[in-house]
Amino acid sequence: MTVFLILLLVAAGAFGYRYWSRQQARKNLLISALSDHQRTIVAEQVPLTRKLPPELRGKLEGKINVFLNQIEFIGCNGLEVTEEMRLSIAAQACLLVVNSDAWYKHLGTILVYPDAFKSRQTIHNGYVVTERETVRLGESWSRGPVVLSWAHAKQGAINDKDGQNVVFHEFAHQIDDLSGHTDGIPNLDRSQSLADWERVFIKAYQSHVQHVQAGQMTVFAAYGAEKPEEFFAVAVEVFFERPVAHKRAEPEVYEQLAKLFRLEPTTWNGAP
Repeated sequence: MTVFLILLLVAAGAFGYRYWSRQQARKNLLISALSDHQRTIVAEQVPLTRKLPPELRGKLEGKINVFLNQIEFIGCNGLEVTEEMRLSIAAQACLLVVNSDAWYKHLGTILVYPDAFKSRQTIHNGYVVTERETVRLGESWSRGPVVLSWAHAKQGAINDKDGQNVVFHEFAHQIDDLSGHTDGIPNLDRSQSLADWERVFIKAYQSHVQHVQAGQMTVFAAYGAEKPEEFFAVAVEVFFERPVAHKRAEPEVYEQLAKLFRLEPTTWNGAP
């Protein structure tokens, strides 16, 4: 019994040390700056980062370092993943969590295709199961991976004023999924209430669906009418890229997202 207890204590100590080491490494990465070379790439590839208030820039760089240390990027269909690709995608993903406690803790892999890719979906309707193949720009799977078209991820970052960004969209799904369900209700900030979130988002989603069905344009992409979780994701895209227009069109949705992300992008330099 004594030997067993000793072995148990040794194992627990080793586990505790590994956990402490990982946590310490993460803390060190969070306070580490990007190199001048990396900073230049991020500024060129993700111009939205240049609008960040000074107090958020160091946080963003630290989280980019953690992200790059955690995530394995895999090129598909012959694509060679470059430093530019990794930094662009990492910077976009980390903008969503730059000032919050949320993190992509279940994500370990990002698959990157050169362009739009084919995806096979299985649809269940009672006893009927149908498979169909669709062309996608991005996908987010529960507990990972995230799948991206590099052509669209790059263009979405370069054009930061159109309210369309595939990386923001797919990583909004990752944030949504941290609650255990991808349903448009993420883990809320302590300043928020579930009742307020549901009231605001259900009302806005239903209104958006009605506008889309009537062929009317809104500040949100029509795809947001597909499901509540898609409405959340497209609302996140517009929150970061067209915050002034978002706040004007749907002030309550904007307020909920501002609390969720602890950000106020309408105040960022040159916010559209």
